[in-house]
Parts: sequence; structure tokens; C-alpha cells
Amino acid sequence: MEKFTAIYEQDGDWWIGYVEELSGANTQGRTLEEARENLKEAIQLVIEANRELIGRETEGKTIIREEILVPESR
Repeated sequence: MEKFTAIYEQDGDWWIGYVEELSGANTQGRTLEEARENLKEAIQLVIEANRELIGRETEGKTIIREEILVPESR
């Protein structure tokens, strides 16, 4: 399970959510809970799309795929 930093902002009657570390993962919801659930789905979709794109771009190439751990810089 990955850990990300979610940021939520209230904008009128809506909650806007995005992920600090993952460009493109953003959403909205009428409630904070709805925004939270929507953001989880957005994260999954962005990661899935990125993996699919990389898979196509590296097809037939010799690559190394490995996990990398990066400590927080805060």
C-alpha cells in the first residue's frame, strides 16, 4: 500500500482534493468524505494509466523494473 499526501480545500459547497506527490490525481465532492473516496479512485486510475503507458513505451526493450524507497524530505 502506497502513502500519499492528500490536500483538501473547501470551495463554496464543494470539496476539492488533490495529491501533493502525484500530478493529475485530483477530484471534487459535495462532502469531504465523498472527495476522499473520489481521490482514492483518482489515484488508482492515474497509477494504472501510467503503468499502461510505460508498458507500451518499453515493450520489446530490455528494462529493469524495481521498487525504490525514498525517505521523506520534511
